[in-house]
Amino acid sequence: MTAWAQSLIRISNYEVETLQKRLAEITARRASAEMRLAVLDAEAEVERERARHDAESGLLLQAYLMGWKTRKGAAETELHDLDLQEEGARDALTGAFEELKKFEHVAETTRLNAILAAGRRETAAFDELGLRRRAS
Repeated sequence: MTAWAQSLIRISNYEVETLQKRLAEITARRASAEMRLAVLDAEAEVERERARHDAESGLLLQAYLMGWKTRKGAAETELHDLDLQEEGARDALTGAFEELKKFEHVAETTRLNAILAAGRRETAAFDELGLRRRAS
């Protein structure tokens, strides 16, 4: 394999690895956002239950729920943004894999063509040698 092909493959591998790390980070952040959303829902349910049994908590529940809706909206927006980032990262990773495979294919084709060319040169040299022996 030629040096240029090795360099292209090495660069493409680095890009793929970088994108894989980026996707893993986004996926982890997404899981964390989903957990925060679940915790918010659980906290709201606890507050609703507390309000059913305690009149003073019942008076404060509406204020709590207004704040809860704001926090939940922010968490849902973050989750939506992370979904978009994840989709973009997956698309970029797919493209990087395709580029890597193209470079690997070109390198392999170049290697095989070099082997075939060497075989043709060797055959031509043997043919010439045979003709010279025949002529003498």
